Amino acid sequence: MNNPLLDFSDHPRFDAIRPEHVTPAIQILLQDGRDMIARLEASTGAPDWDSFVEPLESVTEKLGRAWGVVGHLNAVVNTPELRAAYNENQPLVTEFWTALGQNEALFAKYKQLQQAPSFASLSPARRRIIDNAVRDFKLGGADLAPDQKIRFAEIQEEQATLSNRFSENVLDATNSWELLIEDAARLSGLPEDAVDAAKALAEKEGKAGYKFSLHFPSYFPVLQYADDRALREAVYRGNATKASELGEKPEWDNTRIIADLLRLRREEATLLGYRNFAEVSLVSKMAETPQQVVDFLEDLARRARPFAENDLAELRTFAKSELGMDGLEAWDITYASEKLREKRYAFSDQEVKQYFPESKVVAGLFGMVQKLFSVEIRSDQAPVWHDDVRFFRIEKNGQLVGQFYLDLYARNGKRGGAWMDDARGRRVAGNLVQTPVAYLTCNFTEPAVVDGKRRDALFTHDEVTTLFHEFGHGLHHMLTLVDELGVSGISGVEWDAVELPSQFMENFCWEWDVLQGMTAHVKTGEALPRALYDKMVAARNFQSGLQMLRQVEFSLFDMHLHFDFDPDSGRSAADVLAEVRHKFAVLVPPAFNRFQNSFSHIFSGGYAAGYYSYKWAEVLSADAYAAFEEAADDAELLAHTGMKFHTEILAVGGSRSAMESFKAFRGREPTIDALLRHNGMTL
Repeated sequence: MNNPLLDFSDHPRFDAIRPEHVTPAIQILLQDGRDMIARLEASTGAPDWDSFVEPLESVTEKLGRAWGVVGHLNAVVNTPELRAAYNENQPLVTEFWTALGQNEALFAKYKQLQQAPSFASLSPARRRIIDNAVRDFKLGGADLAPDQKIRFAEIQEEQATLSNRFSENVLDATNSWELLIEDAARLSGLPEDAVDAAKALAEKEGKAGYKFSLHFPSYFPVLQYADDRALREAVYRGNATKASELGEKPEWDNTRIIADLLRLRREEATLLGYRNFAEVSLVSKMAETPQQVVDFLEDLARRARPFAENDLAELRTFAKSELGMDGLEAWDITYASEKLREKRYAFSDQEVKQYFPESKVVAGLFGMVQKLFSVEIRSDQAPVWHDDVRFFRIEKNGQLVGQFYLDLYARNGKRGGAWMDDARGRRVAGNLVQTPVAYLTCNFTEPAVVDGKRRDALFTHDEVTTLFHEFGHGLHHMLTLVDELGVSGISGVEWDAVELPSQFMENFCWEWDVLQGMTAHVKTGEALPRALYDKMVAARNFQSGLQMLRQVEFSLFDMHLHFDFDPDSGRSAADVLAEVRHKFAVLVPPAFNRFQNSFSHIFSGGYAAGYYSYKWAEVLSADAYAAFEEAADDAELLAHTGMKFHTEILAVGGSRSAMESFKAFRGREPTIDALLRHNGMTL
């Protein structure tokens, strides 16, 4: 009873949780789950919501919440002890969920519920939960023969282990790599804050000079600003070869893991009666077939390619004439692009960054959200896992509707990237409302400490956009009004629609009124000047053709791997990527590039045969934002549009299909027009 992982009375007790708590807690929760399943199996009465669905949901929610805490800590404060505890229990948790998904007795009861006359009188949310459960039992192998179930369970456990090892290899390779520079002259071109951060990183470890790592805030400024071409190449190579056979340690090479995962996914699909894993993936998504996705992506590629070719031609001409580069190498692209943008638009990312101190950005984000959705965001208190983490609450009409943790900075032991995850979902049991809680995690540069004083962190505009993106996911989770856990917030939302609110929120980072409320020059306190804003807007679609083609390239690579690639054909994932690039890319990386070996989205992040979702949902989000553009000059209409987006998109969660929600908001199906216009791809 003293185990903090078993305390569900309020928020996780992050200040008390230790690795040694994991195994005892998970063992108890797994046994509780097995006991409940046995009771439900033995029940002879006709199943109904209160006697069957609710008890099963309650017991599995506790396991999900506790394991979610363990997984979150493993991602943000990874230690050898925590990793060992996680790895010890992951097979047991996977085994439990697999067995649950294959349980014929429970499957039969869900089908009985679905076919009962009373089904029609249930709320739409409850009907959707039952429909989803029947679908998921089929995908979980409940219809398989006994020997097939055994193999299916083995496949699930092997995939979970391999995906986790993939993620660990990327993390270890990222944390391990370093580049020490002793000659300050080699840092020519780098912004002052990037140099200060490198020096502080070296000093923290008792080393002389300047240390660079493969954490994004450390290596990317080198690629973007360093005049030393050899320095850029060293950093590029380190990042491009991590977790591969060309990296530091053979045991961190993900090549074999990729091949094994693809074989297992293909075998899983075959067992379930599908031709490929992409078909399995799309069962719970908006897109209907892999070919439909491929056609969508190839259409985008065809539209983007002329713009991308023009982007590259301009860059090569500029690099040769202005920078003296006859050949443009991969480690020159970001550097030359930044120089071209500075020349063309007369500003740099570094100049813009001075107007985005963290305190002003966060306050501005909160202010915009409060105005748009008529809510209040206040600082709150809860145990946290690191001193840099902050906790907030969202209220509407004085009532608590959600809370969130904000963990903004990169550090060793923290997985790269940015993400939102749920700590708990909204549900109503009796008269008690369980409000949702979210984790919002980024990897921005931590504040510099100068002369013993901690400065405000400065964000690039891209980082501001990332923060808005993740907050959009958070709003989707926290502003739900659905009372049933299985479809409240982001639960039950089709994966290729889940990016709609996040990408929608990114658009506000370009609004003049919004930026006025979230910018203040770090030295003068002056808000972003109109002249600089106009330059930013003019440069918004700078190299948008190249950027879109790159995302399409990754999406097609993912889809083909899981659609028409045979892992036993003698071809490799690298071959598939090379073929996609040959057909669609205008910028082909060097032969040593091993991007796929750290493509965590599809090999450890749940986006397998789903990376296309970013572009698919961008069609939805751009069209949804167009409604706000159309209402921009009418304050009353704008307020109404914000309220409607809340009620028809955010509030309903997964209680109905994403297409129904979109049409309820927009009054029609989505079109691609706004996406092309926002990316400057209209002729």
